[in-house]
Amino acid sequence: MKLGIGVTNFSWPCPPDQIGPVITRIAATADAAGVDDIWTMDHFFQIRLSGLPPESPMLEAYATLAFIAGRTQHIRLGTLVTAVPNRHPGVLIKAVTSLDVLTGGRMILGIGAGAPFTVTRDGEAGGLGIPYPPTLAERYECLEEVLQIAHQMWRGDEQPFRGRHYQLDRPLNSPNALQRPHPPILIGGSGERRTLRLVAQYADACNLFDIPDHFADVLPAKLRVLREHCEQVGRDYDDIEKTTATMADLGGGHDGLRRLVDHLRDLAAIGIDHVLLSPPHPWDDEALDAVASIVPEVHEIPVHRN
Repeated sequence: MKLGIGVTNFSWPCPPDQIGPVITRIAATADAAGVDDIWTMDHFFQIRLSGLPPESPMLEAYATLAFIAGRTQHIRLGTLVTAVPNRHPGVLIKAVTSLDVLTGGRMILGIGAGAPFTVTRDGEAGGLGIPYPPTLAERYECLEEVLQIAHQMWRGDEQPFRGRHYQLDRPLNSPNALQRPHPPILIGGSGERRTLRLVAQYADACNLFDIPDHFADVLPAKLRVLREHCEQVGRDYDDIEKTTATMADLGGGHDGLRRLVDHLRDLAAIGIDHVLLSPPHPWDDEALDAVASIVPEVHEIPVHRN
C-alpha cells in the first residue's frame, strides 16, 4: 500500500514569514521518510469542512507545490483536487507539465469538477471573481473537455481543440512532460454515473471518500461501479489506482497508531491501493514523526485484488 499526506491547514501559530520554513520541514521529513506523495487542495479561502473561518491562512495550491518541489528529491506531488473552473485548461496542463519537467517526473494531475459552495458571495470563486459554471452538469462538461485537452497536449498533438466550453487554436506543450505517456491523472469524487465513468475513460487513479464507520459498505460498492464502467469502455480495472483520503488523529500514541494501521489494512483488504493522510489540525512534529514511523509497515501491506 502507498501512503501520502495532505497539507491543507496552514494555521500554525506563527507569523507569515515562518510558514515557508514550517512547510519545508514537513516536506523534507516526509521525503526522507519515504512517504509516497504530498498533496495540497485547490482552494483560495479555507473551507468550512475544516472547521475554520474562510479568513484562515490558505496558500495557492500550485505555488505551494512548486515551493515543495524545490525542497524535495523523491516525493511525488499533486493537488487533491484541482477545481476545473479555477484555471484555463491550457494553462493548467502547461503548469503541471512544467513541474513534471523541473522535478524529474514527479507530478500527478489531481482534478475534479469543483465544489458548489465556492460560488456563494462569501465563497472563493465569488469573492475573487472567478467565472464558475453555475450547474454541476456544466462543470462535468468542462471536466471532460479538460481531460481530453490534457491527453491531447501530453501526446504532443497541436491540432486545434474545439469544445463547447474551451477552444485552443494550437495546444503546443514544449517541453512535454517527462512521464510517458503522461503524468498520472487522478479524478476526485465518487459520483457513480459521471465521475467514475470519467475515471474509467480518462484517468489513472480515483479518489474516494473514507467515511468513518461506513467505509466497508460504501467503498466496495463504489469500486464495483468503477469496475462496471471499466468493462463498458474496455479498460483494465486493475490499471486504475484506488485511493482514499483519511483524516487521522496522529497524536494518540502507540495505540492510536495501531488503530490507524489496522484501518489501513482493512482498506487494503477491500481493494484500496493508496491512502492520503491528514491530521485534524496543522501538521506538527508529533504527527510527522508518527507518519514517518509507520511508512515501512504500510508499504508492506498487501492490497487485495478483487
